[in-house]
Amino acid sequence: MATSTVNLWKMYEGLKYNFLFNNDINSIHILLNLYDLEENINNICPKYTCIKNIKRGIRYFLRYREDKDLVTNKIIYLIHEDVDRLELCFYLEGYKYGYYNNKWVNILEEKTLNYYTVEEIYDKKYLFQYNLSLDDIKIVRDEFESEINLLEDKDKYIERLTYYFSDEIIKSKIYELNNYIDRQLKMDFNSNSSIKEEGSRFSQDELNKLYDLIAKCLYKNIIQIYKNASWYGLNDKVLNRYS
Repeated sequence: MATSTVNLWKMYEGLKYNFLFNNDINSIHILLNLYDLEENINNICPKYTCIKNIKRGIRYFLRYREDKDLVTNKIIYLIHEDVDRLELCFYLEGYKYGYYNNKWVNILEEKTLNYYTVEEIYDKKYLFQYNLSLDDIKIVRDEFESEINLLEDKDKYIERLTYYFSDEIIKSKIYELNNYIDRQLKMDFNSNSSIKEEGSRFSQDELNKLYDLIAKCLYKNIIQIYKNASWYGLNDKVLNRYS
C-alpha cells in the first residue's frame, strides 16, 4: 500500500511537471481525472487574475519610462501563458485540498445546517463561495485560511514551486528583454529635427529588480488563488453531499 501511494504521488508530480515546464496540456486533463474532480468541472473556473495584477505592478515599476506601455505589453505577451499555467495548476491543487478536507467540510456543513434546510441545500448551486456576510461563516473561512498559512509556513510548498517555476521559465525571458523590445524612432523637434530612439535599454540591475518584482507578485497572487480555490472546493463538497 505504501509503495502504491508513493508511485501515485510520483505520477502526480510528473504530470504537474510536464504541464508546468513542458506545456503538456494532456497532463492537466489526466490530473483532473486522477483528482476525481471531473464531476465538478463546471464549478472549476479559475479567473486568471495573476497576469492582470502582474501587469499593474510592471506598469508602476516602469512609470518613468516613455515606453512603459510598449514594454509592459511585451512582457505580458512573453509570460502570459506561463503565468496562466501556474495559476491553473495551483487552482486545481487548492480546489482538491478543500474538496477532500473532511475535517473542514464537516465544520462548514454543521454551520450550513444552521441556516438552510436539507431541501434548500439540495437546490443550491453555490453555498458560501462568494458570500461571507454571515459572521460565523467568515470565521470558518478565516480559520481555514489560517491553517493553510500554517502549513505553507511549515513546508513552503507553494513558495518553493512558484519561485522554481519563475527561475526556470520566466527569468530568461525577462533577462533577455532588451532583445525582444522593438525600438521606436521618434522625431525630436527640439534638437534640429533629429531622429532619436525612444526608450532605453535595461541595465542588468533593472532587469534583476523587474524579475524580482514579477516573482514576488506571482507568489503573492498564487497563494491567494490557492486559498480561494480551497474554499470553493470545500463549499462544493458540502453541496455534493446533498445532491
